[in-house]
Amino acid sequence: MSHTSDNVIVGKIGAPYGVKGWVKINSYTEVPEGIFEYVPWFLGSEKEYQIDQWRPHGKSLVAKIEGVDSRDDAERIKNLDISILASQLPELGEEGVYWRELTGMQVVTTQGYNLGVVKDVFNTGANDVIQVKANVGDAFGQKERLLPFVFDDVVQEVDKEAKVIKVDWDPGF
Repeated sequence: MSHTSDNVIVGKIGAPYGVKGWVKINSYTEVPEGIFEYVPWFLGSEKEYQIDQWRPHGKSLVAKIEGVDSRDDAERIKNLDISILASQLPELGEEGVYWRELTGMQVVTTQGYNLGVVKDVFNTGANDVIQVKANVGDAFGQKERLLPFVFDDVVQEVDKEAKVIKVDWDPGF
């Protein structure tokens, strides 16, 4: 049984492919084929799904999911998020951190100024960025800040236990 708050979205079901229940897969994993290393999948509900077969198709991926046996079945699961249990993700060790772990962390400058809380994390193509919601009454009048999540240049330390990210950043930006 799935616990929704412990799930991580790793992809999305695309359009049906053919008439025998195959679907296109939009993978969010670093290596697209890596999505098939995680089983079972949860598709938009508590129900577990197993992968029967999968293969590359051009520059994309297609899969046959157990219990999805017709184009109509495939149409019913189209656009559903593919999630897995967070416990299925590999351990990153002391230095690594998943984006989902950053959300809600306090962001503090090396001089001790509290910039706020991480609201979101995204990639710009050049680097990852954390969206920091400023504290109410921010002395610099900021509502939010976008900080590049670049170790050594901006991010000095991520303390997972204390849920604090220490950054070298001017609070006026």
